[in-house]
Formats: sequence, structure tokens, C-alpha cells
Amino acid sequence: MTHVLFVCSKNRLRSPTAEQVFSQWSGIETDSAGLDHGADLVLSSEQVEWAELIFVMEAKHRQKLKKQFGAYLKAKKVICLNIPDDYKFMQPELIQLLEEKVSPYLATD
Repeated sequence: MTHVLFVCSKNRLRSPTAEQVFSQWSGIETDSAGLDHGADLVLSSEQVEWAELIFVMEAKHRQKLKKQFGAYLKAKKVICLNIPDDYKFMQPELIQLLEEKVSPYLATD
């Protein structure tokens, strides 16, 4: 089972969409959180430790992640998807974009 964490700012649109979409994949366990203090679910060190693969939506998220959780990221793969905050929760265009960008990293045998 591969533990995959999706991170954005507020955990309301992009990262929960990604969590839901990829939770259906075989061999993948997903979680999501936000980096802002006002996020629906604020990212915790436990989530970062749990994750094997961390996807951030924007470069600013990678920078904030490293600043707040750098000590926990030593052996973690952090991938920036470059998906702007222009989509609604479960919007078909967002789902398609996520599938295109994330799928190559989640190839299952």
C-alpha cells in the first residue's frame, strides 16, 4: 500500500478532490490537508510522516511545506503539480488534470 498525501492551502477544493479521486485506486491510500491556519484540515507532522509521496498543488506550497515540516521531509518525494486555485471541488476539468499529472507517479503493478 502506497501512502499518498495531497496538500494545498485550505484543503477545500484541490487536495480533497485529489484525495477522493485517488482513494479509489488499488494499492493507494490517500489523505489530504491544507497549509493555512484556516484550512478545513490543517497539515500535521503525523500526516507528513505517514506519507511516502506528497503532492503539492503550487510551488508556494512546496516552500511552505519545507519551512514548516523540513525535518520530516528527508526521505520523502515531494512533487509540485502546478495546478492553480481555479477549480471547484470535484470539477471534471480538475479531475482530468489531476489524473494526467498524478497517474505517472502512481503506477501500480
